[in-house]
Amino acid sequence: MISKLLENITLKNSRLSTKLIVTYILLTVIPMGLLGMLAYYEYTKSMEEKVGEYIPKLLKQANSNIENNLSELEKLPDSIYGSSDVMSILRDSSLKTQSQSYQEQFVVESFLTNMYLDNSSEILGAFLVTEDRAFISTRIPYEGFKPENWLLPPSEKPAPGEKVEFMFPGQTGLEFEGGPPYLLLKKQVTDVDNRKTLGTIFLAVNLAFIEEVLYDVEENENAAMWVMDKGGQVIFHTDAGEIGTLSSEIREYPLLNGSFQAREDGGRTLISVNQSARHNWILVHRIPLKDLTVGTDVVRNATIFTFLTLVAITTLISVFLAWSVTKPIKRLGRAMQEVEEGNWNVSIPIQAQDEVGALAQSFDSMLAEIRELIEKNYTTELRQKNAELYALQSQINPHFMYNTLQTINMAVEDGESDTVIEMVTLLGRMLRYSLSNKDRLVPISQETAHIEDYLKIQKYRFEERLTYLVQTEADADVYAVPKFILQPIVENSIKYGLEKRKGLHIEIWVEEMLNARGEKDIVFTIRDNGPGIEEETLEELKAKLQSDPMGKRDSGFGILNVHARVMLMFGSRYELQVESFAEKGTEITIQIPAISKNEAAGYSDTQEDGEGK
Repeated sequence: MISKLLENITLKNSRLSTKLIVTYILLTVIPMGLLGMLAYYEYTKSMEEKVGEYIPKLLKQANSNIENNLSELEKLPDSIYGSSDVMSILRDSSLKTQSQSYQEQFVVESFLTNMYLDNSSEILGAFLVTEDRAFISTRIPYEGFKPENWLLPPSEKPAPGEKVEFMFPGQTGLEFEGGPPYLLLKKQVTDVDNRKTLGTIFLAVNLAFIEEVLYDVEENENAAMWVMDKGGQVIFHTDAGEIGTLSSEIREYPLLNGSFQAREDGGRTLISVNQSARHNWILVHRIPLKDLTVGTDVVRNATIFTFLTLVAITTLISVFLAWSVTKPIKRLGRAMQEVEEGNWNVSIPIQAQDEVGALAQSFDSMLAEIRELIEKNYTTELRQKNAELYALQSQINPHFMYNTLQTINMAVEDGESDTVIEMVTLLGRMLRYSLSNKDRLVPISQETAHIEDYLKIQKYRFEERLTYLVQTEADADVYAVPKFILQPIVENSIKYGLEKRKGLHIEIWVEEMLNARGEKDIVFTIRDNGPGIEEETLEELKAKLQSDPMGKRDSGFGILNVHARVMLMFGSRYELQVESFAEKGTEITIQIPAISKNEAAGYSDTQEDGEGK
């Protein structure tokens, strides 16, 4: 199953260097990255769990401290029983004069000031309300106090001796100047002997002490803490603007003692809660998780930087190693490609002693054996083909000489001595060029001069029926060309062109160009306006060019001869191409490499071959 999976991986056709780099990434970078991410995740999770366990303990302690403070405050209303004057005034329900009322008002309110405001800085105000009177003493100005709203109807009054109750600002409408957070302690004042309710005392307690208690818990500026009742009414909040609001989130809390995570608009947060065992108040602490992991983020960023640095260094090392492994292989591949294209004189500069070096040595040995086999087994065949090629040259020359001598004879009879001298001179020059068979490659200038001599002689023969143009745009004195590659093509043009045309124009162009490999080539183009070649005949000719051109000796042998010589001398990359349209003309292109005169010596026949010719 694994092998099938590997076969389906698209990398199987990729380069070796790519495979090595991808393998490095799969075996090192990805596991290292995953390991780092997993370690960071586990570390962050562990920290969140520890904080989630630690904060509720702090909240529990804070709740205990708050309860202790409230327990002390709950004892304050009972201090009123220690004043016999105040209790006498409250018990006396007889009608009073205005002077007596003012006197009693002064006595009670002085007691409230001395007992509560002077002895405790946490008391903002004391309110003693009876059925017909209200005694008030406050530390700071206030508004919104209406005694009639604070007394319960007789039917709803609690039994004497009821415990202290708590009232919130939203329940009373009472507001102090500056808007300090407060809590009202409410307790009935009863006549114990008569079991009768005398009134109700309210103490407004400043909740600043809660802020002092929570100070040690709230260490992060982005954290929020608040105290609310079980209905969600916020009693105290670190953000004063939230005091008195209703927190509906309490309905979604999965627990009231412990920690849990929640997702809010700003991201994930950790919420810790603890419920007071006595008053059922809920103390809440909320902090964004990202603030908990600030320290780990620094470590994470440093780890990521270190990881990326190591990845960059190791990637460079892997690329260098992949390059050092694949470079010799690429050299060997290029050498094999050159051998494939026909260059058997390839040298592989690989001196390594590893497997690639051993492969290169084996390839060198194979090339040496192949070159030896070629030299031994194909020399005879090549010589035979060369003999046939030069035999063709000998066959062409007698026909041409016969026709030329006939033209000279006619010029003698007509008394055209200048023409005779010119034609004899041209013929002599051509024969001298034809008989000098020592070199297989000659300068382009000599080959074009020879074909111009040939065309001049043919011009004498056919007169106005033949026109021509020879244009050389290459450096004709620097580059060399195989001998007699133009004459067979031009002979065919004249032979078949003048058979069906009253006039024939031939153009010969010699140009330089760059091939697909960026190397310089020489291109010969022979173009005529003759009758062209029929489509069927053209296809047969192209088929012969692709097969063994020496196997046939019928029509078109001159073109096949040139094509074979070019391929045998320069390889299959170079050849002769024919394009023709019936009644429009023919264009033949011969492309050969740009060979300088110094390089031409390597293509020359040996002395033995020269003698054989």
